[in-house]
Amino acid sequence: MRQMGGSIALALALAAGGAQAQPSSEELSKRLEQALRTIQDLQARVQALEAAQQPPARPAAAASAAPPAQVLTPPPAAAVAAAAAPAAPAASAADTTVAAAKTRLEPYGQVMLDAIYDARRMNPAYQATMRPSQIPVNCPADPGCGQDGAFVASVRQSSLGLRASLPTEWGELKTDLFFDLFGTDGGTNIHWQRAWAELGRWGVGQNDSNFMNIDAFPSVIDYWGPSGAVFLRNPQVRYAAPAGEGRVWAVSLEAPNSVIDTGKLSQLDPALGSGIAPHNRLPDLTGSLRIEGDWGHLKAAAILRRVGFQTTTTPNGQPAKEQTGYGLNLSGALKLSERGTLGWDLAGGKAIASYISDGGTDLAPDARLRAQAVGSLGYFVYYGRAWDDKLTSSIGVSQHRQDNTAGQAGNALHTGSYASANLLYALNTHVLLGGEYIWGRRENKDGASAIDSRFQFSTRVNF
Repeated sequence: MRQMGGSIALALALAAGGAQAQPSSEELSKRLEQALRTIQDLQARVQALEAAQQPPARPAAAASAAPPAQVLTPPPAAAVAAAAAPAAPAASAADTTVAAAKTRLEPYGQVMLDAIYDARRMNPAYQATMRPSQIPVNCPADPGCGQDGAFVASVRQSSLGLRASLPTEWGELKTDLFFDLFGTDGGTNIHWQRAWAELGRWGVGQNDSNFMNIDAFPSVIDYWGPSGAVFLRNPQVRYAAPAGEGRVWAVSLEAPNSVIDTGKLSQLDPALGSGIAPHNRLPDLTGSLRIEGDWGHLKAAAILRRVGFQTTTTPNGQPAKEQTGYGLNLSGALKLSERGTLGWDLAGGKAIASYISDGGTDLAPDARLRAQAVGSLGYFVYYGRAWDDKLTSSIGVSQHRQDNTAGQAGNALHTGSYASANLLYALNTHVLLGGEYIWGRRENKDGASAIDSRFQFSTRVNF
């Protein structure tokens, strides 16, 4: 720029210098014209240089990530390798969509505090819930014997879950991991409820048994709920498909589990009785059909299973034996009015106690101390009422009755009865407060019985 300024000054000096020599008017005119041309030429050069020194104009937003075409940079190694490799086939539109999709995650759960006053007694391992089968009858032999009355505070119903979904070329893959803190040892420990994956019509993992109907279960705040309900979350492989409008059928292979009562065998031969353990060689087979409409829904489910035992204290595992178990469960929810619903469940069969909420015995000795499948009958009937948008109630009864075998001892569970009523208030969509009165009764094979009653107030905050 300094050289350009000097050139312009020199041109002006040449033009002005002629006045000292007093040239002719024609010669002066030529000099002026030459100086003007020189100035114009120099101005053009200055403008060109200034334009070259300005930063290049920013490219359009759509091409902002691309470098200017005139800039040459060496390609990265990955690009060189890709250029050298044979071209891959073009991806389909479906593949592109799948590749672009992201997994959707949905955390959920609840923080729950139960404040319970127990009027009588309960097995300490289950004191945070009402289980009729755990009410002590024969004291001091049964767990939980002692003084009547106890206050229990528990957060064991608090839970945490994570749902995920991911589109794939075979459909949407869904998973669900969920646990609460209701460990069966009486402590506040992680207790896995669901570990489930579903793709199309197939599902694998641990989930609600196909033999149960969670949608018929009443709205109660007691953790265990009705004693006669079919309620089990079980490892399984399931296939489900529609069977017309409002109909779905499903079949599953589920993890077997059998509860064995050695009864009088342990009284006659304690060493042999202590070695008896469950032995299940085959998965349980379940099937169900669900029908639903504006009136509510109905579900029919059946189960077929083999339950057995072996002796762990002998070299060949003998004596050992298997029995066939089977059952039928009819359940549903009927809309009686705009605000009232009747939920019910009726299940019966042999060796199905493992699927009943309050448990029981699947296999026990008969009069000749041979293994026999134990019959069970379980039911509940509950009425739910929404008084308004915030206030709801639920009231009902339930029972699990077993057909005790001749080889069971007198203290074997015969019936577990249950009843409850509550009033629940929703502060908002995330906070629920409520109180519930719960009554339970255990009766043994020999007729001995005991009752327990409690009041529970719970605060639940879900997210």
